[in-house]
Amino acid sequence: MAKKRNLTIQLEDETIRKVRILARERSVSVSRLVAERIEQMVSDEERYRRAHREALDLMNHGLRLGGGAPPPRESLYDLGMRPAAQSE
Repeated sequence: MAKKRNLTIQLEDETIRKVRILARERSVSVSRLVAERIEQMVSDEERYRRAHREALDLMNHGLRLGGGAPPPRESLYDLGMRPAAQSE
């Protein structure tokens, strides 16, 4: 288990009162309640950053769907495949 250290924070009196009630309702200490919330925030941020990096990587490199590069436009004309006429 990782070594734990203390962290001091300052909160408004009303916030402290409310968090004590919340901790009591959940049968945990205020310290445990705050620690769990901070750990969850850090975990969420790490997951978001990882997903963001993966999404950027996909956008930069594209998906490998098989096949090759599309044929040059000129070769399509040689095959008799002409673009559809645009209607006005």
